[in-house]
Order: sequence, then C-alpha cells, then structure tokens
Amino acid sequence: MTVKVTLTPGQTALADWSAILAGAEVELAASAIPEIEAGAAAIATIVAKGEPVYGINTGFGKLASVRIADADLARLQHNLVISHASGVGEALAPEITRLMMALKLANLGQGASGVRLETARLIEAMLARGVVPVVPVQGSVGASGDLAPLAHMTAAMIGVGEAVFQAKRMPAADALAMAGLKPATLGPKEGLALLNGTQFSTANALAGLFAAERLIRVGLIAGALTTDAAKGSDGPFDPRIHALRRHPGQIAAAAALRTLMAGSAIRASHVAGDDRIQDPYCLRCQPQVMGAALDILRSVATTLETEANGVTDNPLIFAGTDGGVTEAISGGNFHAEPVAFAADITALALCEIGSIAERRISLLVDPVLSRLPAFLTPKPGLNSGFMIPQVTAAALVSENKQMAHPASVDSIPTSANQEDHVSMAAHGAYRLARMARNVANVLAIELLAAAQGCDFLDPLASSPALERVRATVRAAVPALVDDRFFAPDIAAVAGLVTSGAIEAAVAPLTLPALTETAA
Repeated sequence: MTVKVTLTPGQTALADWSAILAGAEVELAASAIPEIEAGAAAIATIVAKGEPVYGINTGFGKLASVRIADADLARLQHNLVISHASGVGEALAPEITRLMMALKLANLGQGASGVRLETARLIEAMLARGVVPVVPVQGSVGASGDLAPLAHMTAAMIGVGEAVFQAKRMPAADALAMAGLKPATLGPKEGLALLNGTQFSTANALAGLFAAERLIRVGLIAGALTTDAAKGSDGPFDPRIHALRRHPGQIAAAAALRTLMAGSAIRASHVAGDDRIQDPYCLRCQPQVMGAALDILRSVATTLETEANGVTDNPLIFAGTDGGVTEAISGGNFHAEPVAFAADITALALCEIGSIAERRISLLVDPVLSRLPAFLTPKPGLNSGFMIPQVTAAALVSENKQMAHPASVDSIPTSANQEDHVSMAAHGAYRLARMARNVANVLAIELLAAAQGCDFLDPLASSPALERVRATVRAAVPALVDDRFFAPDIAAVAGLVTSGAIEAAVAPLTLPALTETAA
C-alpha cells in the first residue's frame, strides 16, 4: 500500500519525515496555500515600492550593497542559482535528496520565504513524479545555509544540471520534460529562498538519527544474545538498580535486556553455582551505555523535529495583516548550529553503540573470558574462526572514533569574511551514514559470534525471543564448522540489521524508541 504524507508546515511529526525517507509520497497541506500566496504578494509589494531589500533587488553576501534594476531581477535569481551550484563529490543518496526536497517544501509552505505557489508546487510535482536532482555532497559549511547543495537542487528545477528519473541519470531539462514538467523561471527572491536554509544538513542528520534508532535496538538484541552466549548474568539489569539512578534511557535499556532474556534456559543453567562474581563491563554496563545513548538520541530527535518544522532562509517576509507593515527582515536562521550539535551528538551515540559491541565480540572470542572454544571455532589452530572478524570490528570502531570528532567546533570564514562563523553541520551530518554502516557491520559480526557461541551451548536454548533472532541469523548464514570465505556472511547479516529483520524477529516484544511513549 502506498504511504502518503501530508506536509502541514510547522507541524510535521518525526515519524512523517521517517516515512518520506522510506519512500512515502508527499503532498502539501491545503492550509499552506494562503500562507504561500500571502508571502508572494508581500514580495510583489516590496518590489513595487522600489526600495532596496536584501536578496530581492540587491546582490548577495558581500555584494549586498549593489542595487539591481527591476529588469534584471529574474536574471539575478538565475545567476544566483548557477553560480552557487559549485558542489563536488559523490551524489547524495536519492532517498535523502527526496527528504531534503520535502523539508524545503515544508519550509516554503509557511509563507515567510516569499515564493510563489507555482514554485512550491514544482517541488511537490518533482517528488510525485520521481524527478530527483543530482546533488554533490560536498561544498556546504552550514551557513549561510546549505548553499551549494540546495543550489544543485534548485538548478534542476530551472532545467540546469542533472537529475535522476526512472533510475537513469540525465540532464535535468530532459528529466523534467520526460516527467511532463516545465522548468521554473524564478521570480524575485525565489532563488535565494530555495538556496538558503539547512535542509541538506537536516535531511542527512535525520537519516543518521533514524539509522541510530534502529542500531540501538539491534545493539540491545545483540548484547542480550551475547550475554547468554557468554553465560553472563542478568542481575545487572535488575530494575531497582536503574530506578535509583533515574535516567529514563538507562531504565528503558535495562527493561529491554530483561525482556529479551526472559525465559532463557541458558541463563537458568548457571543462576546457582557460577564461580564468576561479576561480568566485564561490556555485559554488565549495557544499560548505562546504551541508555545514555538512547537519552541523547531522544534529545537529538527533539532538536531535529523542531528544525524540520522551522523556517531557515533569509531574509524572512512578514506580510502585513490588518493594516500592518509588510517587512523583509534579515536574520540568521540559516545558521545550522542546532543541526551541527545534533549531528555531533548522534555521532557520539553511534560511536559508543559500536564500541561496546566490539568489546562483547572480543569477549566471545577469548576462551578465558567466554569459556567457549578459542575464536569460536570447533577446531582452533587448524581454523581461525572469528579471529579476523573481530579485527574488522575493531577497525570499524576505530574509524568511527576518528569520525566522531565534533564538526561543530570548527569554523572557517567565507564570503570575504561576511560569513565569518559557520556551523559545519553539512559534513557533520553527512558522515553519519558512513558511521551507521560501520556500526551495522559491527553488530552483524556480533550477531554471528553470539549465535555461534550459543551453538556451542546446545541443547540449552536462549529465550524464545532470542532464539527467533538466532534462527533468523541461521536462515541467512549456517554455523561455522570450518573456515570459509567470511565476508558474505557479514554482509548477509548486516542486511538483516539494516532491513529491520533482526528487530522483527523479537516481535511482539517492544524495544526503546526515540519517543519515550513509542514502542
């Protein structure tokens, strides 16, 4: 069934943005039309007055003092777009580009950008008909907005640059024509309204956040399975411990681990008579680490939902109502510092989800700590088993540590020092996809290792939920009896992680979500 999201500017829920990223159709709420039309009328009023107003009849940035004649206003916007389309690097993933376009449409729908309804409708039509601009990922410093990436989006709207249509990359003019659309001729301020804003950064940050939500859930599942494989204790997940500390994420993570392990025959087999007093931290402190990650991701969710519903271009148009004065006011909503902070926080969470998972893998392959065969192979020495998969996990975790350095603490002046402090939100958010892929692979290795560890404990079984996870893994990858080409095994289980199959395996159990009330 086709999912359709109706964008109500300023009121779109986080779940709707997630649905758009997953491919949902997009339409603009009818309530936005009067707001857009009022903003466009305000621009017409300003132009008619003939007074210099930034971005409408002046140059841009350091050239803001240059007055532009009325006859050149359309050319001004066209030049702005093509000159700012200066991005480099690989193309942004189409699903994230669609999300960026939807975010821009919601921004314009509040009427403060001053674009005409036909311009907003073109974005809506491109989304509906599958015309996706080719947007290079490098070139934005996160203020004054994501100028270069959004210029490439806008260039496609005027028939310049490239777009993808029906899975083929082609000139944007051809893509529009094949979709039955006409290139836009931009009116006063429209180019600036489309270029100025944080939508590239926000789209990438949202994609990273949604990936992190899935990974924290899979991390809890993998951690519970590893705890059983290593015959670890569920005592540290006792609710009384976590109630005393009071952190909501920690309480939720502990509850999830208890629920996942409930009914485990493996756990029951060593409740009494186990000579180990305490487990290593990677098992014992899972609620504290994963719970802290959950709490900060929830704060990120709040920030990004607010940003997605905001207006972030410049100047902003305030249409006079009830005899009020129509004004264009220059400000700094394009500065993506909130998104940069959110991206940095997400990077920290991703880093720690992967880091503690790698430590659990290391525990499982160590026969002293796990009391399982060395490197989880029945024939250590002849076979290397999970020796190098653990090294791979370590390499991925260290790569993520390097990428987790905060982007927001950096700044470099641009535009002849007019734009002298910037957020670096764009690459701070874009790196999250690579970090999430790394974590997915680490968790895939852990799931393989934990399933292998449990294999050695047969006929004892884990909990019903975790046995379903184990069966899901085994349906894709058989037990490792002798060494074999390992890379396809990791890829297969990483696919289970990113597709949602691992989470689905524990249903109907519920796991923590970005919103505390969500399942």
